[in-house]
Amino acid sequence: MDLALEALEDGDDPFGSVLVDADGQVRREERNAVGGGDQTRHPELALARWAAEHLEPRERRDACVYTSAEHCPMCAAAHGWVGLGRIVYAVSSAQLSGWLSDWGAPAGPVRTLPVDDLVPGILLDGPAPTLLEEVRALHRRRFEWLTS
Repeated sequence: MDLALEALEDGDDPFGSVLVDADGQVRREERNAVGGGDQTRHPELALARWAAEHLEPRERRDACVYTSAEHCPMCAAAHGWVGLGRIVYAVSSAQLSGWLSDWGAPAGPVRTLPVDDLVPGILLDGPAPTLLEEVRALHRRRFEWLTS
């Protein structure tokens, strides 16, 4: 959540993710960085790329990504292609897209799909009800900033 707040405060969409190995050690942290115009600069994609370059296949399989929101289709595909393990997310893509729709935001350029529709057999934990309002508030702030 700290990474999502950091992204928001830097003018980016409020998403943050952490890659943790099988021993519980944080291997890499990333936050959204789309503010420069490259809409592919998602933290989950950055973690997948880093893992492909720095971890052995077994290490990737045993790793876990903790993230503020369920992966988008681009990031889910990258996660699956590099063979990363479990995903723990705070809010689902359906929850997030529902909020944005309720607030009148235009639909994104890519359809929202659940991760397990794209990555068969992926281990998923989420959403996390205790983080729901915190994540919603971050995205509401971003929406209000973009529309003011």
